[in-house]
Amino acid sequence: MSASTIRQLLGKLGALALTLFLSSVVIFSSILLTPGDPVAAIAGGRRPTPEMIEAIREAHHLDQPVWLQYLYWIGDVLRGDLGTSFLYKAPVVDLIAPRLGVTVLLVLYTIVLIVIFGIGSGILAARRGGAVDKTVLVATSVGVAMPTFVVAILLIWVFGRLLSWFPVYGAGEGLLDTLYHLTLPAISLAVLYIAYLSRITRSAIVAQQGAEHVDTAMVRGIPRGRIFRNHVFLNASPQILSISGATVAGLFAVSAIAEQAFGIGGIGSLLVEAAARKDLPVVQVLSLLLVALFVVLNAVIDVVVAVIDPDSAKSRRDA
Repeated sequence: MSASTIRQLLGKLGALALTLFLSSVVIFSSILLTPGDPVAAIAGGRRPTPEMIEAIREAHHLDQPVWLQYLYWIGDVLRGDLGTSFLYKAPVVDLIAPRLGVTVLLVLYTIVLIVIFGIGSGILAARRGGAVDKTVLVATSVGVAMPTFVVAILLIWVFGRLLSWFPVYGAGEGLLDTLYHLTLPAISLAVLYIAYLSRITRSAIVAQQGAEHVDTAMVRGIPRGRIFRNHVFLNASPQILSISGATVAGLFAVSAIAEQAFGIGGIGSLLVEAAARKDLPVVQVLSLLLVALFVVLNAVIDVVVAVIDPDSAKSRRDA
């Protein structure tokens, strides 16, 4: 590994650490500034006496300046102590752990759909052209315009109620049953991103098909399949991969919509519930976790793109 590569890697790690630090500050500060008093949530519906309020504030460092509260919180997080839920009176890690697997499986299922149908339809439209291209263009225009919650409602109505093909509530038990339950939620999450990735894929491939090196390869008599693999798709892949990486990173946050619509007990629905009931420890940890996933996954994509095409990775950072 060259010195230049090591410097770039250290620079990425430094930028990653700085981003996570600033994100933690923003998350902690913004949640504390939201309306409502967390003491009421900690008291659990009881009418606290002045002595109880004072004891609660002291126990949770709420009587300290905001910057000192942050230091207490981030210090505990770095030690692995994620705090105790105000609402459930249980360690936050015990609330997140059983729900994280469902969300990860939902996101992975969605990624498979996005990659297969998004990239597949983009390639089909670019290579076939004509009526196929127009059909894909119309379908993707509709897909981009449809919010996830609207797609979820339509899927529940058509495939859950009218046809009764899929369950519309819960996450199921066991791998196969869970995948069966997650089919409609995954589709509802994937539709928008399939349409978007399909357009990006089509544009990238069309641009490469008109490149001079592709014309040269055709003149030399190289088979069209090999030209597409080695000269078109390979050169278009950095742009497609960059968009796919950003999509994957964002899915963890967007999954809350599908989880709420289909009654899935994932971290997204837990975050929504905790935010609505001012459960600060849960909201803070989950928000930081989602930001960390987004930042880390984007950093990984940067590294992968740099390996495939260093010039493309540089332009992505400059953009």
